[in-house]
Amino acid sequence: MAIVINIDKLILRRMTSRELAQRTGITEANLSILKTGKAKALRLTTLNALCQALDCQPGDLLEYVPDSPETD
Repeated sequence: MAIVINIDKLILRRMTSRELAQRTGITEANLSILKTGKAKALRLTTLNALCQALDCQPGDLLEYVPDSPETD
């Protein structure tokens, strides 16, 4: 996966995942999917809610990580 969502880096020392879920209206299960990299898509409304709750910019949450070349 080339796009990484760095929620853990931003909530570190700020709040718990439960508190973030309450502030954003995003379920803890969906936050877990985002944090573990299992999400296939991210709605702009979700990104907006995360940025508002964490007082950050989208670029603070999203990171592009190139796929590593496969070696045989």
